[in-house]
Amino acid sequence: MFHSIIHYAFMSLFTLVLSSYKNALSSLKPPLQQPSTHSQHTFLPMSSFSVRFLAPPCCPNSRSKTLLCATPTVAPAASEAVEASRLEPRVEERDGFWVLKEEYRGGISPQEKVKLEKDPMKLFMEGGIEDLAKMSLEEIESSKHTKDDIDVRLKWLGLFHRRKHHYGRFMMRLKLPNGVTTSSQTRYLASVIRKYGKDGCADVTTRQNWQIRGVVLPDVPEILKGLAEVGLTSLQSGMDNVRNAVGNPLAGIDPDEIVDTRPYNNLLSQFITANSLGNPAMSNLPRKWNVCVVGSHDLFEHPHINDLAYMPANNKDGRFGFNLLVGGFFSAKRCAEAIPLDAWVSADDVIPVCKAVLEAYRDLGFRGNRQKTRMMWLIDELGIEVFRSEVEKRMAGKQLERAQEDLVKKQWERRDYLGVHPQKQEGLSYVGIHIPVGRIQADEMDELARLADEYGTGELRLTVEQNIIIPNVDNSKLEALLKEPLLKDKFSPEPSLLMKTLVACTGNQFCGQAIIETKARALKVTEEVERQVAVTRPVRMHWTGCPNTCGQVQVADIGFMGCMARDENGKATEGVDIFLGGRIGSDSHLAELYKKGVPCKNLVPIVVDILVKHFGAVQRNREEGED
Repeated sequence: MFHSIIHYAFMSLFTLVLSSYKNALSSLKPPLQQPSTHSQHTFLPMSSFSVRFLAPPCCPNSRSKTLLCATPTVAPAASEAVEASRLEPRVEERDGFWVLKEEYRGGISPQEKVKLEKDPMKLFMEGGIEDLAKMSLEEIESSKHTKDDIDVRLKWLGLFHRRKHHYGRFMMRLKLPNGVTTSSQTRYLASVIRKYGKDGCADVTTRQNWQIRGVVLPDVPEILKGLAEVGLTSLQSGMDNVRNAVGNPLAGIDPDEIVDTRPYNNLLSQFITANSLGNPAMSNLPRKWNVCVVGSHDLFEHPHINDLAYMPANNKDGRFGFNLLVGGFFSAKRCAEAIPLDAWVSADDVIPVCKAVLEAYRDLGFRGNRQKTRMMWLIDELGIEVFRSEVEKRMAGKQLERAQEDLVKKQWERRDYLGVHPQKQEGLSYVGIHIPVGRIQADEMDELARLADEYGTGELRLTVEQNIIIPNVDNSKLEALLKEPLLKDKFSPEPSLLMKTLVACTGNQFCGQAIIETKARALKVTEEVERQVAVTRPVRMHWTGCPNTCGQVQVADIGFMGCMARDENGKATEGVDIFLGGRIGSDSHLAELYKKGVPCKNLVPIVVDILVKHFGAVQRNREEGED
């Protein structure tokens, strides 16, 4: 009861705080209302307006039936008629939590049944995690209720039980809006994983986020308190929740940025989690949901694969805001690119429209077959205009303007953020460093924190390609920074052309769903390929261990999706399906299946052949002979 009282008191306070933030945004209207044709204009400079992530309290293709299908980026036509009963909300509020109504409980998924038995947010908001952490695994396993806690409900706290390969240990996923982290946060995470020895490590994820591994349940309450003390949270980062809010990794320092995405992503995260106290109104979605705010012409944020993407645009009056894309997603059975909602919102309405889209999805989304519960399935069913009207209905009396002209340039060569680059701030540079397939150990995290403090301002930026940027480096310190052993030995600012864009999911080293090992294999295959061919430009190669495609193979130039294959003797072995042709940027396009069921041990010559035929690579022996 006490937690509930505190929560609702906070929600009232949060509304006031949000209002003050909107007033702060409104105070910036004079520059926002000035239409500009200059390519280097910037909105919301952090020097004049900064919304920090407030410290939380210390409390608890159908080319094959089994392969992915790329959906064309064409909005589905509106349904000729949608019965009024279909637009009746399927959930209702009970005692502060949102639950599925009785009449819609037939045919629901096992995960929905778990949510009905006990709302997962209660483990956090009512202190259940502290009681659970005191129980032995034997006690937990003897009760279906608590077994569901550790395998399903704890994902609402960002805790994923590694039952299959590391029984009793958890991966913890954080919230890190816009991928901005501090040296103190990095040191704290390093201290957590160090105690777990070989089981402890960290990953930079494809959503600009930290994941730490090796966590055991008895330590969780203390870890949650430690996260709060350094301004971090893991709340609502897994299962049927909103994932980390992604933005421009160069926000606020990019000479060519359109808008600083950090304030918006901070607000989005604070709203989604009620500033880390827990927001049950947004935590019972039909499935996971991704959001990003685009801040540059480079589209570093990959808006076409998000459920909601904010694309910077001025309306006809020159007022700054965002066009909206909706419905982008990846899954084991289907992949779809986001489509235009044909809607523009002002900068003031970033949170209200996010709330409205989420409520429409929460209220109307299907909750049966988990492969058909992402938001695009609802858009398909209703039609884009009906879905738009349902969003508008939840906008508190406001009408959505139709989409305006994007500020993002259609013809733009995507820039490389690795290496040394000048910032918009005179005398400062940012240094992008390569983290091989995103894997980091505790000592390396400590060293990164030291470098951020000694050479920058104690800040690090994570990217969706699993790399890290050190911003705000005084130019006089660049030479010394580049000579640091960590940057010379492992985390190079100038990796090879094939290594620099290499991405890999967790793989079966830790993940029970992965069919193959990915991270070490991705590095090994790439090293062997580089010995045989030379490329003249980066080729983005992504690895994912299973069809859930956490490694996002559909946006890669070359994608490798784990599967079981047959070798030359007909024996089952780890293999991959190969995808080709994924594009990112304004001409985005999802990759298509190229070759199916290739044994991993036979992969190197096939990749070499692909690079020569499709990407202009040159065989190294021929190259040396010509020289």
